[in-house]
Order: sequence, then structure tokens, then C-alpha cells
Amino acid sequence: MIYPKIPLAQSILEIFLAKGITNIIISPGSRNAPLTIGFASNPAFQCYSIADERSAAFFALGIAQQTKKPVALVCTSGSALLNYYPAFAEAFYSQIPLIVLSADRPQSKIDIGDGQTIRQENVFANHSLYNANLNEAVSRENDLKINEALDTAFAQKGPVHINAPFEEPLYETVSQLEVQSYISTLKVDAAKTLDLTPFADIWNQSSKKMILVGVNDPHAIDAATIDFLANDESVTVWTETTSNLHHTSFITNIDTIITPFTTEDYENFQPEILITFGGMVVSKRIKAFLRKYKPKHHWHIDCHRAYDTFGALSQHFEVDPQVFFNQFIPLTKGVESDYSRSLAAIQSVRKSKHEAYLASIPFSDFTVFESIIPRLPNNSQLQIGNSSAIRYAQLIPIDPSIEVYCNRGTSGIDGCTSTAIGAAVANNKPTILITGDIGFLYDTNALWNDYIPKNFKIILINNGGGGIFRILPGHQETPVFNTFFETSHCHTAEHLARMYGFNYAIASDATTLDKALTELYANNEQPQLLEVFTPTRKNDSILLNYFKNLV
Repeated sequence: MIYPKIPLAQSILEIFLAKGITNIIISPGSRNAPLTIGFASNPAFQCYSIADERSAAFFALGIAQQTKKPVALVCTSGSALLNYYPAFAEAFYSQIPLIVLSADRPQSKIDIGDGQTIRQENVFANHSLYNANLNEAVSRENDLKINEALDTAFAQKGPVHINAPFEEPLYETVSQLEVQSYISTLKVDAAKTLDLTPFADIWNQSSKKMILVGVNDPHAIDAATIDFLANDESVTVWTETTSNLHHTSFITNIDTIITPFTTEDYENFQPEILITFGGMVVSKRIKAFLRKYKPKHHWHIDCHRAYDTFGALSQHFEVDPQVFFNQFIPLTKGVESDYSRSLAAIQSVRKSKHEAYLASIPFSDFTVFESIIPRLPNNSQLQIGNSSAIRYAQLIPIDPSIEVYCNRGTSGIDGCTSTAIGAAVANNKPTILITGDIGFLYDTNALWNDYIPKNFKIILINNGGGGIFRILPGHQETPVFNTFFETSHCHTAEHLARMYGFNYAIASDATTLDKALTELYANNEQPQLLEVFTPTRKNDSILLNYFKNLV
């Protein structure tokens, strides 16, 4: 076993190992050599080398998303650190534990014109849960900061930053640790006992209760709770693809249901109580609905944060949602109501309209999703790119055995492929990424990666540009729009796929798509990329007409 000679690096390594932080993503560099030597030389750490720091950070995010444990990122000094910021912000808003460990030059070298130096301390201050700015010398103060950073990532489920200055020489090693670091004990809070009687009294007198679930981990809510919510006639449960919460009575296609609502419908379905849990919600329409027709009571359940998304937040329960329902349900009573029954009647109408419309339209983004999602293998993991992809996915039913993830914290397109690959590495399930062309092209360095599982698959929907902008108000076919909003292009993924060892296939109509999907799932000995070409100038009108035909 070899260790870096620099005592500060030794201390960092010892504390990380003691805390059980063993997934380490390293981007090659020189200033971080003491850390790289220490992590890569110890078999207790699982180290990955990913050159592009932006891709590396999203790769780490994907691993942390799956393991629910902090993943560490290690980079050299200078601008390398700044490339972590998109994933860092995503981790903050998605409550995913991430640790950025940046090597720095000593403070005496900053702002004197030395090479590869920037002001690294507190660079993530707006989105970091803790910033540990270390000194060069080993000290109890340093140990306390490192411990606090790691404990914060564990306890608060978010990103932290540790900045460690190293002076040359950087590559010297020793055969044993020469420091003994302080290791804190992470305190685990006991489950809270809540006083829910006043809230149960409100619940028991209300005949219109809406449960809205955002991004949610699979299996986070037990079957008994699901059955309780599904069988209460005064309750409607609204979920999204990323909610990973399933029951035949739940509303899973929110926009399909509410887009044709009349003023009378909005008033009839305005909830008296709104309970929310989970992360960000995709649907703009449900947000607009609840902002205009506000509930009398909005209760949000989350261990850490409560966003007042609808301007009506009245109570934040700082517990795990399952803990809340375990204590709350025994206090409730049934209330006579036609709330869920009325919505079920609308669901039935919308379903018939949906099926009739899909059967009548030509090959397009919409029909592609209608073909792809039902063909996903059971018990697989689906990663979805942002923008159009995640929105189309909300309109199509998905098998409950499939786990669904998307970077909805910041809703950016910048790292969806890297995140999906990181998730696939951490999860043994077959993983499929559905993404659009702009998001894919934006993150092509995700494929510059030696860890891609053989059964990883990408379904790339190429409509020749940022098609989502065509469905936004104000769209006009002009050179300015095509160049600066839609990002029109004629690129394909063929050469990228072949360069990075993916098996490549294309589809451009229903027949070739059906055949390509069969072949896609038959081959698990090589990563697969299926590129589906759809018509740029038809998709927007087909989607907009869909909502008009639901009435």
C-alpha cells in the first residue's frame, strides 16, 4: 500500500474511508495528484477516471442517485472546478449527496499571476450546504471541517465542497499513514412523533383532497398507504412518470386530464386540502391550476425543504412521507364525497380520446413515445432527458415495474446522458436512456467513458433541433427562431456511436422502429444506440392538436 506523503491528503483519505465514502470520481490533473494517488492505490475505494469534469460530475450524480450515499469528485485546480457547477446545482435541488473535493494551490499563490489559479474557496456558495476551506497544515480544525462537510452531505442529502491546498512536490509517497485524524460520529435523529390531531380534524371535515407527488424514489411509499389513498372517495392522487408511485386509480397523465378543463371544471376540482411530497413537478398546467384555484390548506412533507410552489403553503411536516402517513392515517375518518368518482369519469373520456387521436396521426415524436414506452423491458430502469422527452413521457402509461429518473432539480439538458451512465453503473438493472437530439449532442463526452455497461441503451429521438420551442407561445418560422431558439441542425449520432463502441441503428417510420426496438433489446453484449428520426415541422402541431382533441 502506498500513501501520498502530504499529511493533509492523508488526513482526507483517512476520514473519507472511516465515513464509508468509497465511490470516487477522479478527473486527471496534477494538483490533485496527492489525492489521486491515495484513492487509486487503496482497494477500499472504487475509483473512476473521467476526463471531462462536467460529465464526471453528472456521472457521480447518477451513482449517488441510485446508492443514496455521497459520491466524491476529485479535480485539479483552476477552471476544472467550475465545470462541476451544473451537476452541483442539480444535486442541491434534487437533494442528492455529492462531495466536491478540489485541489488548490496555497492561498499565497492566488491572485499573483500564477498559472491555473482561480478563487476556489466558496465558489459554490449559492448552492453548497457546507464549504470546508482547508489549511495546508494538518490540524484538528481541518479535521473538524472535513467531518462536518461529509456529515452534512449524509444528513441533509445535498452537495458540499472541500477545498484542499497542496504545495509541490505533489507526487511523493510513503508506505504508511503518518497522521491520525479525528473522526466524528454521525448523529442519526430518531423518527419524530408528530402532533397530527389538528390536521386530522381538518382532513376529516374535507371532501376534496388532492395528493400531488413530484420526483419520488421507487418503493418509498408502502402498499398500505397507497391503498388507503386510492380507496378514499374524497381523495385524488396525481402523479408523474418520475413519481414512481402506482395505482390504477391515480392520475398519471396530468396534462391530458386538465388541459381541456373549463372554468366550471377548475372550480369543481379545486381542492380544499393539497398534500405534496417528492421533488419537482414537471406539469406547468397543474402549477397554473393550483396557483389560480388555491387550496385552503397546502401541507408539504419533506425532511429538509418546502417550496411554496403555489403561493398557498400552510404547513411543512419535516419528516419522511412514509413516517407522516404511518402516524396520520390512523387518525382519519371516511368522508362522503364524489370527488374521486367525478375525476374517474373524466379519465375514462380522456382515455378514449387519447387512443383515437394516437391512431389517427402520422409518424412523429408523439407516436414514437407511444411505441417506445410500452416496449420497455419490465423491471428495467428508465432515465429520461429533459425538455420535450420528459414531457411526452408524461402522456404515456408506463409499467409499474419500471423505475424512472430524470434530472428535474434544475431541469437542464446538460448532463442527462452522463447521469444515466452513472446510474447504470450503480444499478444492476438494464438501463435505457430516452433523450432528444440537442440534449444528447450537448453531453456527448458522456460516451467518453470506460465504464458503460454492455446492456446500456440509448434511444435518441432526433427531430433536427430544439422542438420544444415550437410549442411555446410566440413561435414564428424565422431565421432568428431557427438559429437562436430551435438550434436547427443536420447532425446524426452515427459516427459518435461507432467511435465510442456503441452498436448503432436507425428508424424513420413505424415499421423500422418496430424492428429496431426488437433488435435493441435482443442484444445485451454491447451498448446500443437507436436513433429515431422524426419530422421537424410536424411534431408541434400534432402535440398541440392532441390537447384540442381531448374534449
